[in-house]
Amino acid sequence: MARDKSERGERGRDREDSELVERLVSINRVAKVVKGGRRFGFAALVVVGDAKGRVGVGSGKAREVPEAIRKATDQAKRTMIRVPLREARTLHHDVHGHFGAGKVILRAAPAGTGIIAGGPMRAIFEALGVQDVVAKSIGTSNPHNMIKATFSALRQVASPRLVAARRGRRVSDILGRRETPEYAREGATAHA
Repeated sequence: MARDKSERGERGRDREDSELVERLVSINRVAKVVKGGRRFGFAALVVVGDAKGRVGVGSGKAREVPEAIRKATDQAKRTMIRVPLREARTLHHDVHGHFGAGKVILRAAPAGTGIIAGGPMRAIFEALGVQDVVAKSIGTSNPHNMIKATFSALRQVASPRLVAARRGRRVSDILGRRETPEYAREGATAHA
């Protein structure tokens, strides 16, 4: 009986793992100088997400590339965070993040914009499931610092529902009355 439960748990975990999107961001060959010469190893940086608002990052080091990638992927799965998305396609608001010399600006974008972001940040947004975002990296182009700065920014994203609950208000109080676009107002006055 106990074995059946563990088998079901493993099958559920396998199904969950198959739904995850994995993006290899960088592989770096590192050398350790020893008495007989140099020993080479590999450091991998991997981003993992479910394309539905969860994303994680991991780094792994090993003597062989596949082992380094496996270690990084395992760490990324353990460190996943949930990010609230608006209409399941973009961020709720603009955010700034920084880590070390890496600074990033993430901006919400209208439908059809696409992912306008460079290298490591693009991998994060694809794994996260964001379809429309404009991102700018200022400072370092080191993928480790760019990714950590992006995660710093993503942790600050809050949905209107979360902000309303924190302030003890209604969501409509937080959002206010949405502005009517100029063309909609003109059409309404012409028909009246």
